[in-house]
Amino acid sequence: MTIGGSSIADELATIGPWATPAPRIALAERMARLDKARALVEAAGADALLIGAGASLRYFAGIPWGATERLVALLLPVKGQPILICPRFEQGSLEAAVEIEAELRLWEEDESPYALVADAARGRLLLDPQLPYGMASALAATGLELGDGAGVIDACRMIKSPAELALLRQAKAMTLDVQRRAARILHPGIAASTVIRFIDDAHRAIGSSGSYFCAVQFGRATAFPHGLPGDQLLEEDQLVLIDTGCQIEGYHSDITRTYAFGEVGDEARAIWDIEHAAQAAAFDAVQPGVPCEAIDAAARAVLEKAGLGPDYRLPGLPHRTGHGIGLSIHEPAYLVRGDRTALASGMCFSNEPMIVVPDRFGIRLEDHFHVTDTGAAWFTDPQPSIDRPFG
Repeated sequence: MTIGGSSIADELATIGPWATPAPRIALAERMARLDKARALVEAAGADALLIGAGASLRYFAGIPWGATERLVALLLPVKGQPILICPRFEQGSLEAAVEIEAELRLWEEDESPYALVADAARGRLLLDPQLPYGMASALAATGLELGDGAGVIDACRMIKSPAELALLRQAKAMTLDVQRRAARILHPGIAASTVIRFIDDAHRAIGSSGSYFCAVQFGRATAFPHGLPGDQLLEEDQLVLIDTGCQIEGYHSDITRTYAFGEVGDEARAIWDIEHAAQAAAFDAVQPGVPCEAIDAAARAVLEKAGLGPDYRLPGLPHRTGHGIGLSIHEPAYLVRGDRTALASGMCFSNEPMIVVPDRFGIRLEDHFHVTDTGAAWFTDPQPSIDRPFG
């Protein structure tokens, strides 16, 4: 049985660390990333790139460091060694985390890190697009000539290497196993919060640091893409929507399943079938060179043919069809009208053309694919039916 019939204790007792973990990103790959970024910076007519704390700092330097009000950044010149800008009191932590050779330049709490960057930078400096406005303004006040580094960073991070694909594949396979176990613990009266705690515990038991996020929605709450405040108790004959993910070496999973707990009626079943067809149409539209927006259009065409929409009107699809995924759970490019980025081998996306019937129910099926030389390849197999969330 795939829905119900088990218990939290039984499921946690039979789950263990992932048997075949993917290798970490090698130093040689990080060095190749730096070289690619340098070439792109030079081609943009700039002299250096400033990479702020967050996913891009981890991508280039291996440092899992979240952004705060204190500037921690990697200055990457076109020529010369990378320079890591950090508070002096964080020196030991940064030295233990960094995975590339880099010069350290330190600042005390009563000193300006922006003056330190201005002293180290030469010529035109491109900024990480995720750098906060206040930091960008402080850098501009030093007199530096600044530019947008999004084109450099996105061009590097959008195309995943085989090593990145392996880490993404592991994260998604782990979450799919956790989703399968979550379906088995369901019973009338179970609280959504209990399921959320179980999913976090299961993600830890299987080898991640826990759930990166988790949404568990029953019945009417499924009509709201990110749920409603407060807890819920599962009742017979309700739809269940579970959306969750974890991280492996910073690489994300993000999988949604929507299925019937009991009998949910003909309308919900018909909408589920349309959703399934829209997800398949989006997948089938993927080819290298095709613009991202064409994938969104392919999914919406299925909905419009069934009398849903058009555009963002409800009943229908209230948001984009998908997003890029990697070290950030949402990252460029996006499967949405207006994003004309050409698909290329190695790009990775969610595929989730949700259908919402306002204030009644919603159906979201979310799996991820990566672009290949000939089309698309799933990371996880799509849901077979409304009664069978797993193959």
